[in-house]
Amino acid sequence: RLLNRMLEGEMDNCLGYKKGQNKPDGSDNERNGHSPRTVRSEHYGELAVEVPRDRKGRFMPRAVPKYKRTLGSVEEKIIAMYARGLSVREIREMLAEQYHMDASTEYISNVTDSVLPELRSWQGRTLDPVYPVVFFDAIRVKIRSEKGVITPQSVYLALGIDTSGKKDVLGLWVSETESASFWYQVFSDLRNRGVQDILIAVTDGLKGMEKAIADAFPNTLHQTCIVHLIRNSVKYVSYKDLKAVTAALKQIYRAVNADAAREELDKFKGSDLARKYPYIAKIWEDAWDRVIPFFEFAPGIRKLIYTTNAIEGMNRQLRKVLKTRASFPNRESALKLMYLVIKNISSGWKRPSTSWSSAMREMAILF
Repeated sequence: RLLNRMLEGEMDNCLGYKKGQNKPDGSDNERNGHSPRTVRSEHYGELAVEVPRDRKGRFMPRAVPKYKRTLGSVEEKIIAMYARGLSVREIREMLAEQYHMDASTEYISNVTDSVLPELRSWQGRTLDPVYPVVFFDAIRVKIRSEKGVITPQSVYLALGIDTSGKKDVLGLWVSETESASFWYQVFSDLRNRGVQDILIAVTDGLKGMEKAIADAFPNTLHQTCIVHLIRNSVKYVSYKDLKAVTAALKQIYRAVNADAAREELDKFKGSDLARKYPYIAKIWEDAWDRVIPFFEFAPGIRKLIYTTNAIEGMNRQLRKVLKTRASFPNRESALKLMYLVIKNISSGWKRPSTSWSSAMREMAILF
């Protein structure tokens, strides 16, 4: 019954009007009966469904795809809706309104909890021994503590690029505080799962990161995100000076080497812009040790480590889903949803960067 209602709903959407209603003006399509199909479900065995037809043959059902004889379960559809940001209550209401299916919130919660063993397996899986580039970042999520108090906590992510150029989220870690000891736990987890070396770690001013990297992976180059550095620099710049400031900063990060970049920074420090915005030069000087590794590389690698946009793009999609939740009852609940969203996002990661081959040749020489 659920599948038949889904199919009828899909046909309504395809035609633009419901069964029994008058066909809209300009519509050249209409219903044309049903085709009986027998499909197999893992949980319910063989099911006889009535697939609606249209006159023009444009209808492409998704609940029961053409030529497919084996169906995913209703539970899989619930998990898919949950992964796209619907709350347990919203899923229950949708099933009731659209398909007249009475599913309790407890049942839906139990269905979504079924991914927890998969999450734990994913968190503990064996990783590659070497990652040429790993991006580290964090997002803030409101989680209820064991004491019942809702507090913003940080969920830290590591996005690695393996030797074939493919992206992979290496793990998720939750912490109320950010410190060197926390990051050392993260790196210990990565080492225990098989990571022996990270060539370049790209971060955005995460507290305690520098010391933790030096202890866990002493040969790793720690690179700050240049784009974040520019954003922090122009945060309080007036609009009329924005173009001039960004042009001056461009001369620094596009310099041919570290010495030339230092000259450009000193030139900026002596300019009227630096006197008007003295904090900009200080931002760059405070981060200079994490900026200069950038200048050791040719354009191929510079393009890869110039920004943490690779991980920020993923974070934007995570936030789209997370913002629908006022808070999470516990850490496990937050990680469960984030894991499902990451699964959806990573399914589109098919090909490496176009500059990856040249970057790997350079890394083979440098490292």
